[in-house]
Amino acid sequence: MTEQIKDWKLRVESSKFVKPSYEGEPPCAELCIPLSVFDKVSYDVHVAVIYAFRPPTPSNSDIEKGLATALSEYREWAGRLGEDSRGEPVILLNDAGSRLVEASSDDVLGRTVFLGPSPALVPLSPIIKGMEELLRVQLTRFACGTLTVGITSHHLIADGHAASNFLVAWGKATRGLPTDPRPLHDRGAFIPRNPPCVEFEHRGVEFTPKKASDTEDVPLTADIVIHKAHFTREFLESLKAKASLGADRRYNTFESLMAHLWRVVSKARGLDEHITSHVRISVDGRARLRPRVPDEYFGNLVLWAFPRAKVGDLVNKPLQFAAALVREGITRLDDGYFRSFIDFASSEKVKEEGLVATAEVHERVMSPNLEVHSWLRFPFRDVDFGGGNPFLFMPTYTREEGMLVLMPSAIGDGSIEVYVSLLGHNVAAFKQLCYLLKANL
Repeated sequence: MTEQIKDWKLRVESSKFVKPSYEGEPPCAELCIPLSVFDKVSYDVHVAVIYAFRPPTPSNSDIEKGLATALSEYREWAGRLGEDSRGEPVILLNDAGSRLVEASSDDVLGRTVFLGPSPALVPLSPIIKGMEELLRVQLTRFACGTLTVGITSHHLIADGHAASNFLVAWGKATRGLPTDPRPLHDRGAFIPRNPPCVEFEHRGVEFTPKKASDTEDVPLTADIVIHKAHFTREFLESLKAKASLGADRRYNTFESLMAHLWRVVSKARGLDEHITSHVRISVDGRARLRPRVPDEYFGNLVLWAFPRAKVGDLVNKPLQFAAALVREGITRLDDGYFRSFIDFASSEKVKEEGLVATAEVHERVMSPNLEVHSWLRFPFRDVDFGGGNPFLFMPTYTREEGMLVLMPSAIGDGSIEVYVSLLGHNVAAFKQLCYLLKANL
């Protein structure tokens, strides 16, 4: 088939299901896996990312075969979401398949196209509307030889850590290499203690009462721009030194940069100094639970830190003030906190009180707050289908003011790129402030 896509001269050549390819007898296709308590409080959305590879690149058929092989190890992506007899959410391991879209274009891609997420890049990812598949892939080949791989995957199935492991395994499978290490499928491991011990408050943190009204949100008309800020290794070292001046223990790169960004965004927004701002920071529980959960665990294992402060304190006090809040918020999420969450989330109170997850992604303005996702330690850039690593990897465009995504620079020199989503009229102020190392802003 041939389908024209608006704004891009793209032709969709084919759209098909790719099902797992097994060696020997295939497993039962009537199994279902209950979602874990961590899956249930995660983002109930498809997440889209884009890769770009320079030529030479492997053929679409080779990439498709690699996907089929990888799906045999990661069957969840080829399944569907459903409910069991009790109405509980489950993953149906029915091998219905992931969708693969093949597209082409006579265009030549210039470097300016990839300066940052924008509406122009949305057609490079599979369409999400009406999507029942848990994973969709779009391979787009351009006249210049560039191959873009757009991927949309459902967050209830895997967090960023697990999703990146799958993508690396897909690349290995395409190159004829075994999946090593293999994923750990054990969503049933997070069981409450006997007796349970809820030591922390989880209402208003991971859970919130369900909204009384089912009315739709007012459409967002604000102009939202995603700006890519590049922080060199030298700047980051200076930032850490400034944050750690006089501190008992040196602040790390993430704590220092997050504190800096929190201050800069607050100032760029022109917020009233008397209001309170908080930051929602994703925290991976694999290394925090005891015993430690292996990095190969496939699923969601994330909770959130919520440091908060008055805007006036953020912008007028030294950087160390904000860095301390970030550290305290993250440190609080230790084994005891994760175990307390498991006990509460497994209790009947969640249903009795009609609680739902606070994690949400939709078109909105989060000001005065921020939401931060750090991809600094995930192997997203290690994906190699046979022609080398990508020259570009980034999230696609989403209309969420206040969203920050941190990732290592493709340059590989220790620098960091941050995608900062702001209202259009706040971007100029952010650019003026983001490289300043002043005591106050």
